[in-house]
Amino acid sequence: MPLVQITGVGEYLSLEQKQEIIRKVTDAVVSVEGEGLRQVTWVTIQDVQPGAWGVGGTPVTADDLRALAKAGAKA
Repeated sequence: MPLVQITGVGEYLSLEQKQEIIRKVTDAVVSVEGEGLRQVTWVTIQDVQPGAWGVGGTPVTADDLRALAKAGAKA
């Protein structure tokens, strides 16, 4: 039974975005492991409080991620 656990900064993704990730990750897993495992493929998303997640010693917030995503869209 496949289990995929995703951890991210809270308050960044909407419920709809999380549900889309769950669907797409499930599709990716069963494309490799076989369609028969779809019903037993678990995907969980855990939110970490904004600012309680850090990269390179710097806390990361949902606003930081939004700025990164916006900058990437312009590139």
